[in-house]
Amino acid sequence: MYNIGITIIISRQRQSNLSDTINCIVLVPVTNTNKRLWDHHLHFRNINEQQVDEICLDFFYKPHTITLLTATVLSLMYFAFTRDDGHSDNNLRVGILVVVSFFLVISVLAFPNGPFIRPHPAIWRMVFGLSVLYFLFLVLLIFLNWDQVKILMYWLDPNLRYAKREADIMEYAVNCTVITWERLLSHFDIFAFGHFAGWAVKALLIRNYGLCWTISITWELTELFFMHLLPNFAECWWDQVILDILLCNGGGIWLGMTACRFLEMRTYRWASIKEIHTTTGKIKRAVLQFTPASWTYVRWFDPKSSIQRLAGIYLFMILWQLTELNTFFLKHIFVFQASHPLSWCRIFLLGSITAPTVRQYYAYLTDTRCNRVGTQCWVFGAISFLEALACVKFSQDLFSKMQILSVLLWLLCLALITLLCLYGMMWYEQNKLKVRFCCAS
Repeated sequence: MYNIGITIIISRQRQSNLSDTINCIVLVPVTNTNKRLWDHHLHFRNINEQQVDEICLDFFYKPHTITLLTATVLSLMYFAFTRDDGHSDNNLRVGILVVVSFFLVISVLAFPNGPFIRPHPAIWRMVFGLSVLYFLFLVLLIFLNWDQVKILMYWLDPNLRYAKREADIMEYAVNCTVITWERLLSHFDIFAFGHFAGWAVKALLIRNYGLCWTISITWELTELFFMHLLPNFAECWWDQVILDILLCNGGGIWLGMTACRFLEMRTYRWASIKEIHTTTGKIKRAVLQFTPASWTYVRWFDPKSSIQRLAGIYLFMILWQLTELNTFFLKHIFVFQASHPLSWCRIFLLGSITAPTVRQYYAYLTDTRCNRVGTQCWVFGAISFLEALACVKFSQDLFSKMQILSVLLWLLCLALITLLCLYGMMWYEQNKLKVRFCCAS
């Protein structure tokens, strides 16, 4: 069967005293297959580039492309002809900074919105632009040699010449039998707070207790198996079990999931700021612009989940472990501490990238009409593998000390524990469905 579709090709010609003319009309047969492919294409665009349905302030959502171009060119002319270019090193720094700035301007104009629209789609376009820049930087990095990498790092921060690894100046897993309140309280520092806040954000992104706890436990096993390569993975049992798993990980997961439940129960009825007449109401509405416009109920598992869906969830957890592992290998191999801007800027960037990545990957796994991953998800996967590739290339002496048996046991334990947790979560979903069916009948 053919559904006859009509495609009209219009060529507008400006003629004196003549209206626009239609040159030709082409009849194109549209099959059911083509219609289905077109529906899938439109559905993917809705996921990859979310549109703002209700616009409160038109000014912030109009293109303003000519205004932006004019401001960009004028600012470039001003800085090019007014700044002192006598210092070649400073010229290169400023030039790279301006290149990044203009690339972000192009990102706002050309890149997709992503799956989120709050606080503004332009924010997520710039996040995607930064992820592309970081991806290209990693591509460049793997084609350099070690001496060139050191020159680049010392150019970025001359103080890195004197940087030392945390493992070279600190001792780990010492006197584990000595447990005092003073020693326990000394572990509650800024990094412990960052650990707790990080898991709260992860729970907000993943939105599943089972997946969060599986990733948490398997990560502690990862630290044990890679302890021979990264000395800072060595921890006392009470530090790993009580402080890490129960307090930081568990507390963060609980806080994140509690926030998820609150956002799920919330009623989303957005009023235009123009319709609010009180100053307090306008300020409250402006602040709420930084909260989600809606909340999607996440259900990773389904009683009738296919093998492909379970394999995708398994791959998701493995890739999460790889990304976490890259964080510690990068600062150990390239010699900078966790407090250095290179470390926390990367963490902040990847955290921003992860939000749309998880949303797009979830849509790819659970939505039958979505037959490909989103662009942000693709870039995130490429970044993770390129970081791992850079670690292997520039630390062959470190990986030559790798205990192959430990790595193989890590892979085996990771696979078995993840599969058991997936089976347990599937069993829970199936029994929950049976209970609901029995109660309904």
